[in-house]
Amino acid sequence: MAERRVDLMDPKMEDLLDRVGSKFTLVTLASMRAREINDYYNQLSEGLGKLVPPQVTSVSRKPLTIALEEIQQGKIEAHPIDPEAAEAEAAAAADAAAMEAAGEDPAAE
Repeated sequence: MAERRVDLMDPKMEDLLDRVGSKFTLVTLASMRAREINDYYNQLSEGLGKLVPPQVTSVSRKPLTIALEEIQQGKIEAHPIDPEAAEAEAAAAADAAAMEAAGEDPAAE
């Protein structure tokens, strides 16, 4: 079982920022993962099992604290998105949606 913490803020903010690089990235990554953890606990009673469970053993029951502990231990990492690749992917998706709306098969190309 995980041991109790002595400090008020554990994991320490400095350690977390060293892992991800910026406060914005830390907030975004932690909030996204906390939502996933929350969704995982909410769907347990349904037996779906499609979401990834928490990757660390924690004494906390708060999804955000669990997400921060995962980031500290290196279980969750941020990967920057290439803006050009994201634009190309969005354009391809829009083209496929337009072809599908027109009644054409986008996979036929």
